[in-house]
Order: sequence, then structure tokens, then C-alpha cells
Amino acid sequence: MPAEETAKTRTILITGASSGIGAALAHEFASRGYALALAARRTEKIEALIPGLRAAGAPQVECVSLDVADTDAIAPAVQLAAQKLGRLDIVIANAGVGLATPVGRGRMAEISQTIRVNLLGAIATIEAALPIMRSQGGGQIVGITSVAAARGMAGFSAYSASKAGLHRYLQSLRIETYGSNIVVTEIAPGYIDTDLNRGNPSRPFVIPLEKGAAIIAGMIERRVGLRWAPVLPWTLLVPILKLMPAALLAPRRRK
Repeated sequence: MPAEETAKTRTILITGASSGIGAALAHEFASRGYALALAARRTEKIEALIPGLRAAGAPQVECVSLDVADTDAIAPAVQLAAQKLGRLDIVIANAGVGLATPVGRGRMAEISQTIRVNLLGAIATIEAALPIMRSQGGGQIVGITSVAAARGMAGFSAYSASKAGLHRYLQSLRIETYGSNIVVTEIAPGYIDTDLNRGNPSRPFVIPLEKGAAIIAGMIERRVGLRWAPVLPWTLLVPILKLMPAALLAPRRRK
């Protein structure tokens, strides 16, 4: 992209962009005229999205091969995205897995993968983006956490732990970058209809994927600090969720 065009066009890198919230955000930001770098393991799925993204309004779409479980591969991939787009105005650490990890059931492989992808992968993505943003004079870091960061959920111990860990990392990052030109945004979605959660036995207040992506994109553009998505009912429910006794959250056992 020519330098003069880059200066006028907002750029964004999204990890985990081949499906779910990542792909939906790609379409949403394409419709808003952003140049996109989309990173995922399944690059063939990203390639299949490109014609639709260009038709939606994206002036540039770049495909970056990246498995965030391989943290050593993240910095080169982020640097490649910056080179292809000319700069990185926004980096969304979105890649994640939602594996069931009931405690004490021999699920250490799933627990390790969840922490490696959701927490270490997100942190490594942000760590790679920060020097680039500092060198270009600023930018916006976006971490996708979850309402599960507010309270451990039965059957999803590692997912809850990974999102809570990312929440705390983003808090530290916000403090360390205070007063700089780097904005730190945390979006904590409730249930948005994706393959990640369709197997859950309960999905209270679930909303369609496209609606969720539009809400999240709007929050990112407003450069918010922390927001639950959608704002209602989760802004009201999360404080209650934190205080609920374990007995009310425990799965019902068959007699």
C-alpha cells in the first residue's frame, strides 16, 4: 500500500481470524474501511474470506500464517503484518480455544493447550505489538477476555483461568502505558453464538455472531477501557455472578 494511502487508512491485525468472532470482526472492520491483516492457523479459510472482505470495503487484506500456541512464531508474524500494512493502528489478540476441562479428570493436555493459546499466545501477541506501536508513535491494544474471567465456571476451569489471567495482564499493561499514546482496550464478551460455545449446555443471553461483532467493533472504535459485551445485561449481572455462592453455580447431579 502506498505511504499516502496508508496514512489515511486505519490498519488492524486480528489473530484467530479464520472463524468465529475473529472472522466476524474482520467483516465488520472491512465494512468500516479498515486495511486488514488476518492471522490464523487455517490460512485457507482466511483466503476464502478475502473476496467478501474486499467487496465489503477493505482496501487491503493480508493473510498471515500463525499458530499462537507457538509463541516463538508470534513476533515474526506480527512484524510481517506491520510490514504488509505499513503500520499497526490496532492489534486484537483474539485467538482462543474453549476446551472443556473438568477438574481432576485427566485433562492436562487440554488445560495446557488452553493456557498456551488463550493466555500465553495473547500475551506474546501483545508483547510483539508494543515495540512496533512505540516506534510508530502509538496504537491500540485489544484483548478479548470473557465474562468467565469474573468467575470460575464448572467444566471450564482452564478457560476461566486463562481469561482471568489475561484480564490481569491487561490491567498491568494499562497502568504501565498510562499517559502514553498506546490505548489498552479489554472486551469481555458474554455468550456470542460461535462454534466455541455451541456445545455448552447453557448459554444465557446468547446473541447472534454478527450483532456481537458490531457491538465489539463499536467499542474498539470508541477506544474504551473495559467493557462487557453486550453492555446489558452483563454489566449488571457480572457483579452478582462474583458474589453468587458456589452452591448456586454447581452442576446438578443426577440421583
